[in-house]
Amino acid sequence: MAHTPMIFGETFLEEREVVRETEPYHGGNIDGKDKGPELGLWEWDLRSQFPALYVPYKETRVKIPRRGAIACPTCNADQEPGFYKQNQMSQCPACYGQGLIAHRDGSDTMKTLSTRKVSVTSGAASVPDDIFHRAKGIQLCDTQASQCSPAFFADSFFLNQFSFDVIQDRPFIPPTARVICERHMISVVPVTRVTMSRHRQFFSFYIVGLSQEVYLKDYYPARFCWGLCPCLEWLKK
Repeated sequence: MAHTPMIFGETFLEEREVVRETEPYHGGNIDGKDKGPELGLWEWDLRSQFPALYVPYKETRVKIPRRGAIACPTCNADQEPGFYKQNQMSQCPACYGQGLIAHRDGSDTMKTLSTRKVSVTSGAASVPDDIFHRAKGIQLCDTQASQCSPAFFADSFFLNQFSFDVIQDRPFIPPTARVICERHMISVVPVTRVTMSRHRQFFSFYIVGLSQEVYLKDYYPARFCWGLCPCLEWLKK
């Protein structure tokens, strides 16, 4: 039996940007600067929109508070935002003669970026990495922080270097984003190669992880076997 180290890091981040969404102003109250100073990009209170940590992706659109209306670029381009153009005789197709465009929207995106590495022994080189990613192993390390550091094992230079490499390969963070939390996990996955023979014909498969899922190489489809295959009933005994 071999043990395959598997290390991955995850970065959960929030990215904000202003996406200009315009619509004609038809009258009514405007949430403008008269109700307070305009909020900066990272001053919006979006705590109610936050998903659980490390979700793959979530995008939210919200109206930017106190942004108010902006001047219509078609008929009112020289005026300050919020200036109401009264008694305009011509019918502007963009703002219907009011001289204002109603609002701008902001976009808030939360997503998880992952870096994964698997160090496979020669005896398990035929097993794809995604099989190890799904398999259940023995967890050696699980840390969370605003910025994780490499793990340290007093008796394993290999794991220390492997952990350092994953930390160094953390994904690029866009300038419009901020990191909410990072997670660094290390586990080892047991894998056993089984070779069977009959009449000088050989057949090999792999038992992967603590749940003993079976991976059949060069077998259609090459995937986990969940115990439904009758030729592997002996595994249950």
